[in-house]
Amino acid sequence: MTDFTQRFLFDDTDVRGELVSLGESYAHVLAKHPYPEPVAQLLGEMLAAASLLVGTLKFDGLLVLQARSSGAVPLLMVECSSDREVRGIARYHASQVTPGAGLHELMPEGSLTLTVDPKQGQRYQGIVALEGASLAESLSGYFDNSQQLPTRFWLYADGRNARGMLLQALPADRLKDPEAREANWQHLTTLADTLTAEELLGLDNETVLHRLYHEEAVRLFDPQVIHFRCSCSRQRSANALVSLGKDDAQALLQESGGNVVIDCQFCNQRYSFDAADIAQLFAGGGSAAPSETRH
Repeated sequence: MTDFTQRFLFDDTDVRGELVSLGESYAHVLAKHPYPEPVAQLLGEMLAAASLLVGTLKFDGLLVLQARSSGAVPLLMVECSSDREVRGIARYHASQVTPGAGLHELMPEGSLTLTVDPKQGQRYQGIVALEGASLAESLSGYFDNSQQLPTRFWLYADGRNARGMLLQALPADRLKDPEAREANWQHLTTLADTLTAEELLGLDNETVLHRLYHEEAVRLFDPQVIHFRCSCSRQRSANALVSLGKDDAQALLQESGGNVVIDCQFCNQRYSFDAADIAQLFAGGGSAAPSETRH
């Protein structure tokens, strides 16, 4: 198993954690577009972050992380469902991407938007500036500014694997004294700051936790599988055409030379609709491609 999240808990304190490992799903995302190495690394970190964040929420729906900037990478976007299905994409200007570039060089004056879109209930969205030296620092700052439970991130990717760790303070239970809670939080996060990219990318979860917290009582739970899946479909593309209205769809058909093509930006899947398809859609015949025999 190469793609999973794994929760852990400090038994004597009010802190939880989660680790994520992405291999195959990360490879699927990178296979869709020829990303330069710095962009691939940043996208991997975003995939790891979204996978970690889903584990902190109890909902049925979709979590979306989106970063925008005026620089070499104007857009990073990752989606992770409550079923732990991930997909992601980056937009970049190849001529502006320099080897070894970090977050500030790639995404100056950037902003980060976190959206939780449940199937039932109210949609939530929060926005924060990309002010940290890394995506992990910016996400940690998001939680500081939003007055939610203190949360810290450690994220690394190398174009082959994407890994991450999260620590989150829980409501007071075992430690009631505010000063003791703060001291314990600082202790655990300071130890986590010693974790290197080589260690997180190269070691299994049990070894990582032992190196960091061998003097703490840590419980590691069963892994939760993550996999790549794109939510595009012919039906969704057809719905987009129907939403235009019949007149606009017909005009688009003419402009396109008799064949409307809708490409999925995430997975490069292509959905084609000709005149017979369009007529079928607006006649209530559904989105399935018509048979070869036309009447």
